[in-house]
Amino acid sequence: MRTVQMTLDEDLLASVDKAAKKLKTTRSGFTRIALRDALNRLSTSRLEQKHRRGYERRPVQKGEFDVWEKEQAWGD
Repeated sequence: MRTVQMTLDEDLLASVDKAAKKLKTTRSGFTRIALRDALNRLSTSRLEQKHRRGYERRPVQKGEFDVWEKEQAWGD
């Protein structure tokens, strides 16, 4: 693991310290979790945008997914 230096405003630092204490972790541990979560959200957002652009370029055609209608029924 590598040590890095960050600059945070006082309010943000206080919030991070409070959250870290509540989660029984360190400031560094909390920050690692937060950064991983942010990177995962960014990746998901990029995939959603890519998916959206694909459907904009090639919209679903009427009847395209009719073959799957029976599989959507949950039954009684």
